[in-house]
Amino acid sequence: MARRPESSGRGGEREPARTGPANAPKFRPRTPKGTTFKKPPLELFTTTLWEYPSQHYMTGAHGADAAVRPGVQGDPNYAGATPSWVIWQVLQRYTKPGERVLDPMCGSGTTLDVCADLGRAGRGFDIAPAQPEIERADARRLPLPDDSCDFVFIDPPYSTHIEYSDDPACIGRLDAGGPGRGEAYYAAMRQVIGEIRRVLRPGRCMALYVSDSWRKGSEPRRGGRGEAQPDARRIGPAGGEFMPIGFELFSIMRERFEPVDIVAVVRQNAKLRKGKWHEAAAAENFFLRGFNYLFIMQKPGKRGPDVAEGTRRTPGRERGGAEGRGATTREARGGR
Repeated sequence: MARRPESSGRGGEREPARTGPANAPKFRPRTPKGTTFKKPPLELFTTTLWEYPSQHYMTGAHGADAAVRPGVQGDPNYAGATPSWVIWQVLQRYTKPGERVLDPMCGSGTTLDVCADLGRAGRGFDIAPAQPEIERADARRLPLPDDSCDFVFIDPPYSTHIEYSDDPACIGRLDAGGPGRGEAYYAAMRQVIGEIRRVLRPGRCMALYVSDSWRKGSEPRRGGRGEAQPDARRIGPAGGEFMPIGFELFSIMRERFEPVDIVAVVRQNAKLRKGKWHEAAAAENFFLRGFNYLFIMQKPGKRGPDVAEGTRRTPGRERGGAEGRGATTREARGGR
């Protein structure tokens, strides 16, 4: 899939023309000129406020990237890629080596790389696979049997702010604030969440990573085929539209899962370090998206026995042929 540049970010704020001093908070520590920023070692976070000064954590590289991008998970040029350290945190807490981890919207394969690092049997699907080890499938209709996964991680589209695919079936083409207040988007995500419940083993957990969104009321909405839609409603003192995507998806998940916890993950978006964004937010009375939700949920039911140490499948060899591409090990995934 040809990756498109990220023009507005998943938060949905379009960059204003105004300029100003760089008075935004600096999340990444400054390093002296001529030196290299060193990522701090990862350890389990113990509060519900998470922050790490990089998109990726430091570890061995993957495939062809090893010589040029050591310590990278997924594709750093993929618009809307999930921070790999978020996936690392949840897999460390809720899975064991050899267990089966599913990402039904796998993007550039970040989840599969983290699984390879941690010895989990990762399997990824996407409507527009960006890597050969990601299998093509719609997250609303997964080619998996019931109760077959030990953990599910998903980072869905946050409305239409990034163009992931030209496929009309792509959920990223559905507006979370469009006609009917995002009815089509939330109906699609309800199907995705239903599929996650179906394939997840009873008593096991899932994590959904998402952000709310806001946009100016003057910006045209886009329909499923890209056509402009009438601006049916304007809310908020700035005449913009707030889309509480996190709360809406949490409400849908509560119908099928029990909540484990909610984590606020500090966003490291470059726009948050630009003074003009903060000036515009103050002058026009709107808020920049400063955090993402990480909803951790558990499927009801008695948890079955974990994979025994003596019979645990080796990650990457759980399934053979084309069906097993999402569970390949780092060594088998060369040529990225």
